[in-house]
Amino acid sequence: MPGKQRILIVDDDNNIAELISLYLNKECFETMIVGDGDAALDAVKSFNPNLILLDIMLPGMDGYQVCREVRTTSTTPIIMLSAKGEIFDKVLGLELGADDYMEKPFDSKELVARVKAVLRRYKPVSAPAPEEDNVEEVRFTDLVINKTNYSVEYMGSKLDMPPKELELLFFLASTPNHVFTREQLLNQIWGYEYAGDTRTVDVHIKRIREKINDHDEWKISTIWGIGYKFETL
Repeated sequence: MPGKQRILIVDDDNNIAELISLYLNKECFETMIVGDGDAALDAVKSFNPNLILLDIMLPGMDGYQVCREVRTTSTTPIIMLSAKGEIFDKVLGLELGADDYMEKPFDSKELVARVKAVLRRYKPVSAPAPEEDNVEEVRFTDLVINKTNYSVEYMGSKLDMPPKELELLFFLASTPNHVFTREQLLNQIWGYEYAGDTRTVDVHIKRIREKINDHDEWKISTIWGIGYKFETL
């Protein structure tokens, strides 16, 4: 029987953290609580969480810095928690690598649902390789996107790419020259249950473009006022 999934709760408000832990424990998750950024980074290594609930306002190193540090070595899903509800704060969190963003105060049932939804979408890069016939892969000159083992090879080198960036790139590249609206991409990659907006798609396209430049034979094209397509030249 597989072990419990581990959730790291990073919040300096112990009352909130304990309440979150209580609800997650009822859903059979194992939890660990830490109250600052340095302790969070240590816990990522020692606790090896399946998901991180990360408050933005922390003493010392804030949640944005913690997210940035975690993303240098790990693709572990991160849900940011904050009383800040401005679009800028949400976009910044997503740009730094967060998978979701919830405003405080939040409903405990919604938080648990978000945790489960993010965990369903996440697949570790180290998943065992399946039979060759079942491999989901698209290939272009200097680019190989493998959705089966969640790997991207670009210009002969492996790229470190978080799951949703890879899924978005794979989906576009699987149907070259087809234009998808932001709403279609949001529904396809994040699912109908996702409560974010279409800016999420723009943020992830931006992050993909920072890692993959336009090629002489292909590129990710913006169709202004509509969405995006993977264009072959």
